[in-house]
Amino acid sequence: MNVDFVITTDRSMMSNHHGREFLGFIATGPPIFLPEALWRFACCPKPRVDRWGRPVEAPYGLRKVEAALIESGFKASIIDPDHVFRYVRTAKAVLIGHHDFFAYGPPSSEWWLLTGRVPINRRLFTEFMSELSDYKRRYGFKIVVGGPAAWQWQWEEDKIDSWGIDTVIEGEGELVVKEIAQKILDGEPLPRYVQVGVDSVPEVSQLPAIRGASINGLVEIMRGCPRGCSFCSVTLRPLRHIPLELVEKEIAVNVSNGISGGVLHSEDVLLYGSSGVVPNEGPLVKLHEVVAKHLRSVAWSHISLAAAVVAERQGRLLSKITDMVYSKMEQDYIGVEVGIETGSPRLAKIVMPGKSAPFPPEKYPEVVEEAFSIMHELRIVPAATFILNMPGETPEDVVKTVELIERLRVYRSLIVPMIFVPMGKLRGQRDVIARVRITREHVEAMKAALDHSLIWAERIMNEFYLRDKTVLRLLLKYFMAMVRWRASSVYRELENFVEKELVIPRV
Repeated sequence: MNVDFVITTDRSMMSNHHGREFLGFIATGPPIFLPEALWRFACCPKPRVDRWGRPVEAPYGLRKVEAALIESGFKASIIDPDHVFRYVRTAKAVLIGHHDFFAYGPPSSEWWLLTGRVPINRRLFTEFMSELSDYKRRYGFKIVVGGPAAWQWQWEEDKIDSWGIDTVIEGEGELVVKEIAQKILDGEPLPRYVQVGVDSVPEVSQLPAIRGASINGLVEIMRGCPRGCSFCSVTLRPLRHIPLELVEKEIAVNVSNGISGGVLHSEDVLLYGSSGVVPNEGPLVKLHEVVAKHLRSVAWSHISLAAAVVAERQGRLLSKITDMVYSKMEQDYIGVEVGIETGSPRLAKIVMPGKSAPFPPEKYPEVVEEAFSIMHELRIVPAATFILNMPGETPEDVVKTVELIERLRVYRSLIVPMIFVPMGKLRGQRDVIARVRITREHVEAMKAALDHSLIWAERIMNEFYLRDKTVLRLLLKYFMAMVRWRASSVYRELENFVEKELVIPRV
């Protein structure tokens, strides 16, 4: 097979994570309580590939880049990282995408800060790039990197040179990657860094349909977010709703490749087809009718808690959707990620005033509680996050968050703390990537989250999760048993962080 443009990533990304998207997050940490081989098995098993080394399932973002290049007549294909080196002798370029190249994003950076150990995703990427760069020195192909974590290359500029990276693309890449590919074929100089601004992003009419299956059947239904949280880069992108025809076409591509489940991807699935922050029943119902027609199961990447409350208050829309899913599909729960972020109305008003909309920030904790109650009743199982060390945070703000977490204890969910790292303030620093001072209140918040998740994790697995994955269930049950057994020592270790400055060193 002749391929000019090889598209790939490392093993932490090129895996279907046993058909459970959530398990991919295990790759953001170092191995704990398990040998590394079992840890890697749990988070990133190798995918099925054809005789050319093309994976049956590949990351959705890479599928979009592949489709854009093929549509424009380029010879491009996604290749599994174990098979990339079959093509580098003749390839013109290797294109690499990633969600967390160097493990500086959440939750990788939190694992790294708290354990002092390098997460697996960074190690896998570094191993892959070290080998790839050796081949580049021999054969002279170009290397282009991009994706949601492209900003991380600014803090690893030495590796741009040592690994021979030709171009870093930050932002939506479907249009600019075609320009870069043509420059490569024509032998023209390449820009070192390309930042795709809001005026240069593709319109929905310019988005190609994926040509091969995406990991776990993920399809995008919306880009951007109208809520404007100051800590989130997604709000910098213009809001666009993907036409239902394109969504259905991509679902059909997945089904034709044997993928019977799907993940609807958006920063807020419940705002699909809406003109603001209030869910629109018509487009949402039609979306799920299409999903139910083609798939056996579905999950949501993200919803906002405010949208869940509005949807259920206005015509029991959330109940209608879950009733449709449970009656027409082969599932009895829906998994989703949600962001609590803070339990402090004061802090919410400062850093995320639109998070609670259409409700005022002063009501945000009440909105969170009502949303969790609704999700519990409707068997929507959230993996929730909150953020510590946000700009402007006071000890009283963290206390409010702890109080909220304790009130949420009766609701089925996992709650995970994230440590905010203000990357924009780190320009020019060469010694560390992050420097965070842990307070007494931060430790209490971490304890509250661990208490909550220990209560609910095994119940969720017994009721809903991995019922068809015996070996994996046993591994995860062992891991949870070890965490419970070691909980007291974990709490003591957390106490040791109080008033300490944690850093991620350059490695």
